[in-house]
Amino acid sequence: MPTIQSRTKTNRLRRIEGQVRGVAQMIEDGRYCIDVLAQIQAIKSALAKVESEVLKDHAASCVSAAIASGDEAEQRIKFNELIELLERQRR
Repeated sequence: MPTIQSRTKTNRLRRIEGQVRGVAQMIEDGRYCIDVLAQIQAIKSALAKVESEVLKDHAASCVSAAIASGDEAEQRIKFNELIELLERQRR
């Protein structure tokens, strides 16, 4: 059964999905560019919030478990995953 947190993220993603469909319709309808851009910014902001929540969950569960395990190899793997993710964001 999904947790409340996962349902919240799923609901947010469904809202974002609806926003994206709305932007596609705006473009098809030839709506004013600034209005379209404002909606795209709202979508990006909403996605960033979901991303932040998933990252927090990862730190609280996967990374925390690796630290608690005392397994240095697993800790290194989790640390490197985070570093690689942050490096991809910079590109």
